[in-house]
Amino acid sequence: MNKNINNIVEALKNGAVVLIATDTVYGLAVLPTIENAVAKIYELKKRPRNMFLPIMVAKISDLEILGLEINDNVKKMFNSKYVPGAITFVLGFKTGREKPEWLKNRDEIAVRIPNDEVLLSVLEKTGALLVTSANLHGISQTPTNVKDILAQLNGKPDLIIENGEGKEIPSTIINFRENPPKIERLGAISKEEIEEIFKEN
Repeated sequence: MNKNINNIVEALKNGAVVLIATDTVYGLAVLPTIENAVAKIYELKKRPRNMFLPIMVAKISDLEILGLEINDNVKKMFNSKYVPGAITFVLGFKTGREKPEWLKNRDEIAVRIPNDEVLLSVLEKTGALLVTSANLHGISQTPTNVKDILAQLNGKPDLIIENGEGKEIPSTIINFRENPPKIERLGAISKEEIEEIFKEN
């Protein structure tokens, strides 16, 4: 397994687009600092370039490195049983905090910490990655197997890490820039489960 993780990390650092299983749907991953790799993800998905890609990190401290605003609601969710897991956080940046170059055009990001051992190990070694569902833009459901994913995408990823059937349901997206936090997309975590977190003292 360690050899596999090292191969994935090396490929990413060399500018590869990697098709990899997450704890929700299969995803396409790249290092955000390699523009050719980022461009290829957009081509594979036929995604408009004005639509930013979501981010994955390994731990909470990675968010602070990115200069993100971590308010009390964010902390409460991070302390819940759903993180790491299928919660995507929409976060803004701390005022006056310098952003990494690859985030300079963004006012907010969608980010999550996946509950997947392999992916977390990769993220520990690479830092933040752009990771987006492995489907064509405009098609809401991501295929659950590699064969169907490859048949749908506009081209082929550089490295394919197959790990059985993926899940059909994506993460739940919550905007933590609003108070109370606003659910922007229901997914693997239900509205009731989320509301219960914010009821707790």
